[in-house]
Amino acid sequence: MGLLAFFIVMARLSAELKRSFLDNDHGPEVTLQELLNLAEERVFGFLFVLLALPSALPVPAPGYSVPFGIIIFLLAIQLIAGSKQPWFPQRFSTHPVALTTVQGILKKALPWLQRIESVARPRLFPICTSVMGQIAIGCILALMGISMMIPFPLTNTVPAIGVFVTGFGLLEDDGAISLGGLVICLFGAAITLSVLGAAIWGGSNLIELIKEHI
Repeated sequence: MGLLAFFIVMARLSAELKRSFLDNDHGPEVTLQELLNLAEERVFGFLFVLLALPSALPVPAPGYSVPFGIIIFLLAIQLIAGSKQPWFPQRFSTHPVALTTVQGILKKALPWLQRIESVARPRLFPICTSVMGQIAIGCILALMGISMMIPFPLTNTVPAIGVFVTGFGLLEDDGAISLGGLVICLFGAAITLSVLGAAIWGGSNLIELIKEHI
């Protein structure tokens, strides 16, 4: 299949999401399994993008960082292992999310998706498709999933942005975009380590202060 034919067959992510959840009639709930069916062979990049979106938006949706961080971690481990199709516990894949919630996120997210789509193109293939490239990406995204699970300020948004951009590169076979996403991930890791270090240092000082007053 030629490159042009590939893009004709595989519609852009923003167009697929708009058609599936905004333009057409849909039931009151959406499940992860439905997204898996929509993704087809682009499933890993597709899911990294979608799961990172709520926390990566300029106005993030509260309550999603921890559960989606867990799923991103599971996805990343499977990417490292070389899986072609993701596996999730049944309760994750069938857990429903209200359609209105999904639509609210998409209305905020689609303009950002379309901006990235306007510059994305297949390039630097080994970064996204080679075994070593996928292992490296999987390791870094697994760490970002862990960071998103930490219930501290500043440990969610930047890692989620890194996962979003890296996943989009995987989705489009665009190694340049994935590299940019990995740089954001490393910046997010530095922020998370700084926050954790400050929390540990502050906790130690608090313990010493309490001891002094006992």
